Order: sequence, then structure tokens, then C-alpha cells
Amino acid sequence: MRLGQGEHHVVAIGRDLRAVSALQQRLVEAQQSLERDYWRMRHIETRYRLLFQVSTEAVLLVDATTLKVVEANPAALVLFDQPAKRLVGRTFPFDLARTDEALVSDQLVTVRAHGRADEVSIRVGERTVKVAVSLVRHDSTSLFLVRLVQAGEGLANAPTSPPVAGDVLQAMPDGFVETDDEGRIVMANRAFLDQIQLPTDDQARNQPLGRWLGRPGADLGLLLATLREHGVARLFETSLRGELGSTSDVEVSAAALSTGGRQGFALSVRDVGRRLALGPRGARDLTRAVEQLTALVGRVSLKNLVRDTTDLVERHFIEAALETTADNRTSAAEVLGVSRQSLYVKLRRYNLGIASVVASKTSRKPKDPAAKKKSRKR
Repeated sequence: MRLGQGEHHVVAIGRDLRAVSALQQRLVEAQQSLERDYWRMRHIETRYRLLFQVSTEAVLLVDATTLKVVEANPAALVLFDQPAKRLVGRTFPFDLARTDEALVSDQLVTVRAHGRADEVSIRVGERTVKVAVSLVRHDSTSLFLVRLVQAGEGLANAPTSPPVAGDVLQAMPDGFVETDDEGRIVMANRAFLDQIQLPTDDQARNQPLGRWLGRPGADLGLLLATLREHGVARLFETSLRGELGSTSDVEVSAAALSTGGRQGFALSVRDVGRRLALGPRGARDLTRAVEQLTALVGRVSLKNLVRDTTDLVERHFIEAALETTADNRTSAAEVLGVSRQSLYVKLRRYNLGIASVVASKTSRKPKDPAAKKKSRKR
């Protein structure tokens, strides 16, 4: 707008829309992320439906509260010789001898209380089948995954490790997990389940390892690619996320497996959070501080950014030297390769340990001359 009539002065009023633009960009990214998650869930559901339908094992999904059948695959319909509309909604167990119903009921109670139970053998018509039950939790609902396998066929996905080796892996203090070629968990020991905050291995089995290990879509893909190319990976640094929100820094060593024509990976997961916590305080804060400076790109000139970064790095190394030498400034100056006077200047510049420096200088002041003469006379 012009100032007055016939004036040559103009006032321009503008609004900074960078914040609005950033919010719009975050909204678009969030929408794209939701779309990706939606299609990924659709693909997972499609694969689940396909496996559920083509499985030769009879599988029932039973509500853990009401014990009513929620879903049954075609093999279960053949086993019980009933159509789906009559099987779904019935209270499980059914069509069994009284002793067999008692066995299955006790098995369900044990699984509800402890998360797992031993297999039991029962008779369904003229067939002898083994019943294995797993507890599946989703949000606030719980389901029993009931698998009925004819005797002699064996249960799919049963652990193939020798009993002694399995005992050793379960007793290891470090996490151990075995996956298939796609990174889905086949077996996990007790330490790994504690790290991801799950009570039973059934809840982790057949789940993608990337659900807990590393950044989503980043670290695990790189690790598996390295294993496929080289067959082994050592000391791979990443993070582990627990179901209850905990996060820990871990170190992974892994190897590719090929047994019985089946490809997979074995990973040892070691929590190094305590080891990292012992590092210098400045080292723990340096990365975070550099990230904060990086966020200023575009708002602060390059000259100021370089100066602030240089000061930040110099302060970091001085703090590290003081911490390493237990605050001994003479030793810290030797470690840094500078003179004590130069170190004191930098300490004043960054306001590091000034009080102790002044105190040390005050304690070294010469004594009163009169006191010196008295001491000489004596």
C-alpha cells in the first residue's frame, strides 16, 4: 500500500508460510505412509487367506473368551465332515469322546494361562490326530489357533534343532533368532523375547523381524542383503524396539543357513546399551547437536554454520579429554597437544570448569612477605 497521496513510499506486508508449507508436506507424507501401510496389510491378508485355504492341516480359529469357532479352513471342514455354516459358531471342542474333550479343554486352559501347552492326541471319527494350540492376541481380543494334524504327518514349522542345541540357545544371555529367507521369525530364544517384550515365542513366530529390529524398511533389508551376498555379517549396529515401547541399542552378528533345502538366517542380538552409556558425555551429545545445527540450513549463513560446528566439535573434544583424564588439565593439555595456557583460554571461552581453574590458581598464590620473613628468622 502507498503511504499518503502522491507519496513514492510503499509498505509491503507479507506472511511467512514456511510453517504452513511444512505442515502440508508432513500431511502428504503421513497420507502416503497410511496408503503404503494399507496396501501392505492387504497383501498380508491375501497371503494369509491363501495359506489358510490351501493348507493340508485342519486349522480352526477359536475365540479365547467364548470358545466359539470364528473361522475354519477347508481341511477342517473335511476332517469334521461338516459345511462351514454349521462349523463356524459352534463351541469348541465338539464331536469328541468325553475323555478327549477333557484333554482338549485342559490344553486350552493351559495355553490361556501360560501361552503354550504340549500337544495331545485325540480321536476324530476314525482318525487319530494331534492337537496343537497357540494363543494369538490382537488389540484387546485373544484367539486360539488350533491345528489338528493326522498322526504320522508331523506338525509343520516344528523346531528342527537337536534338543541339546535348543537347550543351549534357550540358556544364552544374548538374544538368538532364526528366520526364513524373507526375514520371518522361525525360532527365538528366551533372551530375545525379553528384549522385544513378548511373553511367548508363539507371538513372535512367523512375524517379520523388521517389526522389532532396526529402522522400518532400512536396517534389516541392508543386513539381509549382506547375508545373501557374503553369507555372514559381524557387529552390525542397530536398534531394537519392544512391544511396550522400549528401545535399546544392539549389535547383531548373523550367518546365512541352508539346511534340508531350506534357506534362512541365524542372528545373535547383543544389547550394547550399557557399553555405549560408558562413553564420554560429549560423545553422546555430539550427534544430537550436529543434527540440531543441520536443521538450521537455509535459515543461517554457511559461514555461521561452519563456525558454530567448529566450536561444537572443539568443545566436544575438550570435554572428552577432561573426562578421560579425570579433570586433570595438565594431562588434558598433553592429550590434546596444546599448551596449558591455550587450554585455559579455551576453557574460559566455552565456560568449562572455570570455578575449579580459579580455585587452583588462588591456592597457588605466594604467601604474605611478613610471614616469609618470620619463617626465615625462625
